[in-house]
Amino acid sequence: MLSKAENEYLCRVGPGTPMGNLMRQYWLPAIRSDEVAEPDGAPLRVRLLGEDLIGFRASDGRVGLIQNNCPHRGASLFFGRNEEAGLRCVYHGWKFDLDGRCVDMPNEPAESDFKHKVRATAYPTRERGGVIWAYMGPRTEPPPLPDFEANLLPQDDTVVSILHRPCNWMQGWEGEMDTVHQAFLHAGATRLENTRPGTFDYFIARTPAPRFAVIDTPYGTSYGAYRPATDDTYYWRIAHMLFPFYAMIPAGMMGQQTRFAAYVPMDDEHTLHWEITRGLIDPEKLPVEARGSEGRRPSPRAESEYRPNTTDWYGRFNLHQSMANDYFIDREAQRAMRSYTGIPGIRQQDMAVTESMGPIFDRESEHLGTTDALIIRTRRRMIAAARALEQQGVVPPGVDNPELYRQRSGGVLLPRDVNWWDATADRRSEFSATVAR
Repeated sequence: MLSKAENEYLCRVGPGTPMGNLMRQYWLPAIRSDEVAEPDGAPLRVRLLGEDLIGFRASDGRVGLIQNNCPHRGASLFFGRNEEAGLRCVYHGWKFDLDGRCVDMPNEPAESDFKHKVRATAYPTRERGGVIWAYMGPRTEPPPLPDFEANLLPQDDTVVSILHRPCNWMQGWEGEMDTVHQAFLHAGATRLENTRPGTFDYFIARTPAPRFAVIDTPYGTSYGAYRPATDDTYYWRIAHMLFPFYAMIPAGMMGQQTRFAAYVPMDDEHTLHWEITRGLIDPEKLPVEARGSEGRRPSPRAESEYRPNTTDWYGRFNLHQSMANDYFIDREAQRAMRSYTGIPGIRQQDMAVTESMGPIFDRESEHLGTTDALIIRTRRRMIAAARALEQQGVVPPGVDNPELYRQRSGGVLLPRDVNWWDATADRRSEFSATVAR
């Protein structure tokens, strides 16, 4: 449970807020590369950490991210002309380059030097692995990009999926990292007799409620949720929270999955949920225990699941299923236990429970149990890091250490008498040496 003040501190991310300032220390996934594929193409509205921004790919292929309102009289640069390595406001013709410098002011006399005194807010970007990253922080020289393996692999070897989630970023992240709900929300209709003995699915169905071990790490927090497997082993699901809003969930075999999720705040009440995953794992090559629902190959979300993108601030990556249509819930399927929720789609089930809490849930009303240990630990870690930055100027974890993000998560069978963290050290760090930096 959090107090109202703590909840506000944790959830608010706009300019000047402690948590927003913490997030601005990091590079943030901002735009998928194919959203601004064409040089001199149409600008894109981008809302990020409560700021209205315009993204555009310039003539030389670089990507700009600039304030929405022209510094002259406030017209939106979304309507601007993307031409000759800059964005030109159509109101009076002022043109800004990718660094926010005004490079042309055609409505002023030729001898005027006024353009040299005007600058728009613009943020550095870097493009890697189909993702355009933005740095909104205070440094003149940004820190390095995090070494997420899935973002360092060749682009044709990964799947980049994005969903708009109309709720606070922390609600989405907590749902992502809550491993216990998998046995209910997603697999509650699975009968033990319909699973294959000796598999991860079997162990979950046999023991829905695991026990937990949670630790602080140099990059955030990690948990191990364990259930009885064979007489002398436990089935462990091991996952990581990585600052400031990343998650590596325990889907599939430990050491085999190359994936991460990011819950990037558009503002306090809207989130872009990114999933970046290696897409070429063959489940048939996995050990028998890791096959089934826990070993499915990642694949792109079908375009038919999305509503067509629109150009408004929240018009990107919206599924047809939403709160407005109850996520297509099928009550008959729910009654007949063909589905525990009646809601088709794993992610859609996640969306229904986290978005139904409201835009920002009042955590004073919670009643947390033992299986919420990671959630409790991570909230405290986030708040402590934001306070350390605010009060002492302490740089948050991972900002200057890209190698900390070289992690893997997943499930594994371990002897009951070993330390779960030590026993999985090699598998957790099976970072590929062949990735392109």
